[in-house]
Amino acid sequence: MTEIAATADAEFEPNAPAKTVPVLPIPSRPMRIAYGLGSVASGVKDNGFGFLLLLFYSQVIGVDARLVGLAITLGLIVDALIDPVVGYYSDNLHSRWGRRHPLMYAAVIPVAGLYFMLWNPPHGWSDMALFGYLLGLSTLIRVAFSFYEIPSSALAPELTDDYDARSSLLSLRTFFGWVGGILIAVLLFGAIFPAFSTPAVPNGQFNRDAYRLYGIVASVVLFVAILVCALGTHRRIPILKSPPPARQRTLRVIFSEIFETLSNRSFFALFATSAFGLIAGGVSASLSNYISIYFWGFSSQQIALLTFSLLLSAVVGGILAPVATRRMGKRRGALIIGLLAVLGAPLPIFLRLIGLLPPGNVGWVYWFVLTASVIDVGLIIAFQILAASMMADLVEQSELQTGRRSEGLFVSSTTLLGKLVSGLGVTIASFVLTIAGLKAGADPTQVSPEAIWRLGALYVPAVLSFWLAMIFALSFYKLTRSDHEANLAALAARRLLD
Repeated sequence: MTEIAATADAEFEPNAPAKTVPVLPIPSRPMRIAYGLGSVASGVKDNGFGFLLLLFYSQVIGVDARLVGLAITLGLIVDALIDPVVGYYSDNLHSRWGRRHPLMYAAVIPVAGLYFMLWNPPHGWSDMALFGYLLGLSTLIRVAFSFYEIPSSALAPELTDDYDARSSLLSLRTFFGWVGGILIAVLLFGAIFPAFSTPAVPNGQFNRDAYRLYGIVASVVLFVAILVCALGTHRRIPILKSPPPARQRTLRVIFSEIFETLSNRSFFALFATSAFGLIAGGVSASLSNYISIYFWGFSSQQIALLTFSLLLSAVVGGILAPVATRRMGKRRGALIIGLLAVLGAPLPIFLRLIGLLPPGNVGWVYWFVLTASVIDVGLIIAFQILAASMMADLVEQSELQTGRRSEGLFVSSTTLLGKLVSGLGVTIASFVLTIAGLKAGADPTQVSPEAIWRLGALYVPAVLSFWLAMIFALSFYKLTRSDHEANLAALAARRLLD
């Protein structure tokens, strides 16, 4: 163990003295990079599910958008119900490779293989048959991915328990997650889609063969990223936290332990924050391509550049979150950054709706949208990092109360409702398309100006209302830097007595 001096959270205790508490040794740089690179898998998977899946199955394959939205939502429900089981199992797993790594290794091949199949649906099937295909594969992929994502996310509070180092570690992980999603999208819009433009299908975004190649590339990236994370953190296994002693567990005992662990006011604040944020994110991500293609009229190359520019957002968010942690504390930093992001996100669309931005794909409007997107997404990334780091800080508080380390349960329970409601976001997006009047397979040149205006007019309140609810929910989180330091000190004292 090493020692560090920690300054109290300026938000709540600006004059509190520094404390010295025992912390885990911070992982080496190569290990931190390997851990961060593991989130490339999450970025690629989330990009595909959030930005491409609805567009691919409804506009390219031709399935009714409502059926596609329903299939994605039902898959999320099944996955969300399984997540706490995976989290609880990971927290209590006894193996020579610890609690997390066996599950991470087991997920590699199923995730990569199933993801490839998702983007290669059979030809000539009816809408209902394709609905069943999409439902089955999207559910299996999400469940298989949970066996990697939950244990790997639960590693963060085990790799370091330092208040500031956690934000830095999660900044790196979040940065690589965004980079993975952005680079695969840039490859798609900048190279793959243009390469599949044909006389019969002038816009490669509507050529199903392009998605076959995407499926191959994305599956390989998923395979490599998961292995890099698991292998890169493998040597840390001997000093990771041990599971509780093996004991007989009935369903009553299991649910009692789950309830005891999760009965925390600050946890419920983050739980609700995640839920509202993912509803907004589900709506925004699902409609992102529709907004770019139909509302703004951007070309594939413009969308590629717009997406590539978000790499700057990942840098901004990755730098901003640790700075906010040190100078403002995680809660205050998240509230201020989140509010700025919420108000800025729908601004360009709102300005066009009220006539302050001209219609059509005008050059300077494109650069205005690009700049606004870079700033806003950077703020959103910083907010996500701070929220994840705040969740990690609840682990020690829970351990004091229950005597158990429950990182996996915290991670999985946060994603449970989040996945349920992000599916709701996809469903809301599909109804926005229906109300706006964008039919399956609609050519951008054939969509009426009224339908385009309705798309923007429905998008702004749908996203804004849930993001504001997210900020309100976060205000109920109470754990400070000084609380965290006190929890670490109390746990250290308890270990000396054991």
